[in-house]
Amino acid sequence: MRRQRIYRSLYFQVLVGIAAGALFGYLSPAHGAAMRPLGDGFIKLIKMLIAPIVFSTVVVGIAQMGAMKDVGRIGLRALVYFEVVSTLALVIGLVVATVMQPGSGLMINPQAADVQSVAAYTTASQKLTTVDFLMNIIPNTVVDAFARGEILQVLLFSMLFGLALLRGGERVKPLVALISQLSQALFGVIEMLMRLAPIGAFGGMAFTVGRYGIGTLISLGQLMAGVYLTCALFVVVVLGLITRAAGLSLWRLLRYIREEILIVAGTASSESVLPRIIEKMENLGCRKSVVGLVIPTGYSFNLDGTAIYMTMATIFMAQVSGVHLSVGDTLSILALLLVTSKGAAAVTGGGFITLAATLAAIPAIPVAGLALLVGVDRFMSEVRAITNLIGNTVATVVIARWDGALDLERARFVLSGSVEADAQAAPAQPGQPDSIFVASTYAPSERY
Repeated sequence: MRRQRIYRSLYFQVLVGIAAGALFGYLSPAHGAAMRPLGDGFIKLIKMLIAPIVFSTVVVGIAQMGAMKDVGRIGLRALVYFEVVSTLALVIGLVVATVMQPGSGLMINPQAADVQSVAAYTTASQKLTTVDFLMNIIPNTVVDAFARGEILQVLLFSMLFGLALLRGGERVKPLVALISQLSQALFGVIEMLMRLAPIGAFGGMAFTVGRYGIGTLISLGQLMAGVYLTCALFVVVVLGLITRAAGLSLWRLLRYIREEILIVAGTASSESVLPRIIEKMENLGCRKSVVGLVIPTGYSFNLDGTAIYMTMATIFMAQVSGVHLSVGDTLSILALLLVTSKGAAAVTGGGFITLAATLAAIPAIPVAGLALLVGVDRFMSEVRAITNLIGNTVATVVIARWDGALDLERARFVLSGSVEADAQAAPAQPGQPDSIFVASTYAPSERY
């Protein structure tokens, strides 16, 4: 089988888009900043399909389950995994920030910072309560949930609808088949939109470099380096060990999703690849029901990169402000972050807003200091989003393996990269995980 030319692969095109965007933003900052609509437009195109894709995937997955108790079991296992791993991410970020001391020696007075630049975040953080977060999961109407694209609200309705179809049995099978066909059509639309990914990556990177400039990285370079290093160590060590325990290779898994990683790097949004990750996890051999529950829930509760950033930023602000934190204070911050970090999905700009909510609960650390991070937050949002993406990919594999819903042989075959002519196979055999894709669907860099 003749290999496709490299310049036609999505991986190569997105890489070129990122490099071209960074260069364009550096050479012409004003024009680079004006490229923002390209990146934002691509993200909006993808986000308009997230709600219906989550709905169709979750509904079909649950409707094809053998018993309703399976839903509760998968959900419980997912939440346990999310809590353990995200807590570990918080602890690692806390330890690294305490050891590295990224804020020591900067001698910056946060009170003199531009408070107006963070006013929107501090205002929103005042409304970020546990009760509001829980109530936000319940939509005012079903239409409102889909119209606003609230993942948790759509997920709640989808689970209830899927359970209703599961109880309906044979009577509702035609409806389940129709929703399954709708899912295939939606993924077809995603396939077309992905051809615009290089343009979106170009616009997002050109805006970031043009708007904030490379120079903004120098003053807070130690914090940025710490966040990048910590996220890298978390992925390699923690997620690497977890993936190995599941019987797979992290490196091969990263190679399998490398196009999505690049798209996230260019757009600074993990939501831009949510539909493709659902698709790829099904193709990998994870049962549709597990993918449909774990991925959308993980995008709300399994934010490892955000957890690392929040702990490091909090300790950074304390160091810049000259605030000495005792062991008790540090443990209190960790306990507080265990709660506030779960609220990052409740509102737009969640990472910065929940950080503001955390600082507001610690009087010794001035919230105004957040203004120091505005200039570099965009650069750090990329590594946060990438870490969140990888974390949710690993979570799906692990929970599927834990639940006996992972075709391990198929997963190893797909990750090996040897899915060429031999993989022009028929759909999965009986007993394999539900999937509308054959093993050759995602031969690395061969789809586009």
